Amino acid sequence: MPMRNSSSEWIFPEIIKTPDYFRSQIGGYSIVSQTLFKRGLSTVESANGFLNPDLYSPSPPDQLPGIQKTADRLNNAILKKETILVWGDFDVDGQTSTALLVSAIRELGGEVFFYIPNRAQESHGITLPSLKNIINKYQPTLLITCDTGIDAFDSVDFAQSLGIDVLITDHHQLPREIPAAHAVVNPNLLSEDHPLFSIPGVGVAYKVIEQLFSFEDRPTDHFLDLVALGIVADIAQISGDTRYLLQRGLPILSRTPRLGLKQLYANANLNPENLAEDQISFVIAPRLNALGRLDDANSCVDFFTTSDKRLAADLAKRLEDLNAQRQQLTETIFKDAIELLNSNPDLFEEFPVIVLDGPASWNPGVIGIVASRLVEQYHQPVIMLSKDGDHARGSARSIQDVSISDLISSTSDLLTRYGGHPMAAGLSLPSADVSIFRRTIAESYRTMIGDVLPTQQIMIDEILPLQSISRDYIEEFNRLAPFGAGNPNLLFATRGVSVSSDKTIGKNLNHRKLTVKDSPGTSAEVLWWNSSDIDLPPGPLDIAYSLGISSYRGQEQIQMTLKHLRPSTEIPIFIKDNKPLFIDHRQIADPYDILPVVLSDYPDLQIWAEFSKPDGFDSHTRNGLIQSSQLLIWTPPPNLSVLKKALDVVSPSKVILVSNTLPIQNNKEVLESILGMLRHLNEKGKDYNPELFAQSIAQTSALVQTGLDWFHSRGDYDLSLLRNESKILPGAGNITKSFNEINDKFTKQLDEIASYRSYFANADIRYLL
Repeated sequence: MPMRNSSSEWIFPEIIKTPDYFRSQIGGYSIVSQTLFKRGLSTVESANGFLNPDLYSPSPPDQLPGIQKTADRLNNAILKKETILVWGDFDVDGQTSTALLVSAIRELGGEVFFYIPNRAQESHGITLPSLKNIINKYQPTLLITCDTGIDAFDSVDFAQSLGIDVLITDHHQLPREIPAAHAVVNPNLLSEDHPLFSIPGVGVAYKVIEQLFSFEDRPTDHFLDLVALGIVADIAQISGDTRYLLQRGLPILSRTPRLGLKQLYANANLNPENLAEDQISFVIAPRLNALGRLDDANSCVDFFTTSDKRLAADLAKRLEDLNAQRQQLTETIFKDAIELLNSNPDLFEEFPVIVLDGPASWNPGVIGIVASRLVEQYHQPVIMLSKDGDHARGSARSIQDVSISDLISSTSDLLTRYGGHPMAAGLSLPSADVSIFRRTIAESYRTMIGDVLPTQQIMIDEILPLQSISRDYIEEFNRLAPFGAGNPNLLFATRGVSVSSDKTIGKNLNHRKLTVKDSPGTSAEVLWWNSSDIDLPPGPLDIAYSLGISSYRGQEQIQMTLKHLRPSTEIPIFIKDNKPLFIDHRQIADPYDILPVVLSDYPDLQIWAEFSKPDGFDSHTRNGLIQSSQLLIWTPPPNLSVLKKALDVVSPSKVILVSNTLPIQNNKEVLESILGMLRHLNEKGKDYNPELFAQSIAQTSALVQTGLDWFHSRGDYDLSLLRNESKILPGAGNITKSFNEINDKFTKQLDEIASYRSYFANADIRYLL
């Protein structure tokens, strides 16, 4: 059965009335207190701890199970000059974990060696042949892992059988059983609401060292630059102690004494002052990851710890070269993948999980990056496989609410190796089994999740007119940083913009710079990354974007980055003359208490009311409005376009707002209203007028039309002649294939109207237009 491609659903902000004491304690723009409240930080104490690490109480390391036993064994090995082997991983989390453990043990005088597997030859984990070779080489009596090892049963048993104690520090999902190591430290052993639950591998390693250094009351802050790198690069949940460690680590990373990082900053033209998570994600981490993807990552320890300027320069240059190679490989494989999908559309139309089986030239070190780009474009889980002898080896990336690791593990009988996270995983299997794997994982998807891809929900934090964007505003909401998983960057929207300029930019001309103009006529430039092959829809657009301050050639400027766009339902309307003065009486609970007063104060007052009209007072629907100097809005409009049209007709100098709000009408109630009007039209033989339909139920004409499509597609009526001839014919009685899609569309339109009315009832009056 073919899968239906998901669509995007824009969720507009619901204004929450935060308590006065909370707003006053947090201060600044309301977007900050609103966001904190929405994200569950509803007490002044928790909010201040979130904003200021000095007011947060971090968890002591001994709350991690197994950490005391791990620190004791490490301490004993250091004191006795035992040979310690650190086994790491080749991604940035593994690199920083390895460098942290090695440098900390050296600082305490320990005898330590390290090993990071080669991605191309070994993949993740502790393979038994490699372990045997390394044990023969170094003869350790203690093996400590970082960012790996939680599923290395055979290797742990082998090491323990030789009398080598194994300490596992990892953060990956727990298997059904835990390896029989000397000690295991993994935050997944904690409850999900524990502040330490989300720490990545480098966070676990840091906590182990924090416990170890506490024996001698030594500080550990000088390792926090590595911790910050690993947290951001591993896309860890920025909450609890993970956020605290990142907040503490970013300033140290900005002024790091590490020569390798200093040289990387210089080579990448990166100004480390006020370093933020974006620079880690898009500048630093890709260069370090290129080392693990295309080369031997063991040199990362020298890169992070060397005091030799020439070696630091050589290693940083190597990272720069590898990153350029990685970019070229990624672009080539991405184009190959797009061509494969264009020529085989059933791979994404029939299957809920896109499984692409590529040649050996698809470098296994970069196909995960390509998989991420395909997920963004298709909004489906993607598994990229490349040929490796008689096997296929690959990387998987997923979408929200679809655990790719669970899906992959459900096909374990077909796999040689697998493991990972809900959002990213790795696997290998015989090449001959790829086709059956594609169908098996599709069936698992349908069993575990259903027959429809989850709708991509685009959560808008605030609707902004372009003129409201300022440096002060950006600096204010940046109090919520650092952003990342679990604390996403704020997403803003401007509706009904027109595009006046569209330029391709960048070294390879694969990015765009758009100049957009909103209804009041304010223009702004918006960057749109990796968009050169995307068609721009015609007509007015709704745009969703992030905001930041960028530095270009030493000059700081506001940067708008486009994240999503769609054809707008808002028709740009320019208000005649100046904006009216808004008089706000929404704080008065009962609008009837204020109505006689404002009618006395404003004798020319015109009341705009629909569906629920004020008893005993004259009022008008939107089509009955006339020019007047004062307008009272009794019924919140269904969207900004309807509001602007009304103001354009009335041209008031004053607009009075009251607290009267419509009850949120559900699908059934609105559809019953449309059905009633339809029957009335049929009985009276009147002409169909969508605007009159819409204003009689205080909705939009677009929603009314979708409601009529709903009855037509369900087979209740044949409305094919309604618009042109006002004829209503008997329906066929059969539900059409398009009914579910129309039903979803109706629900989304109604939700959007309810969201706008909530915004209108609570928003700052400065932003209502």
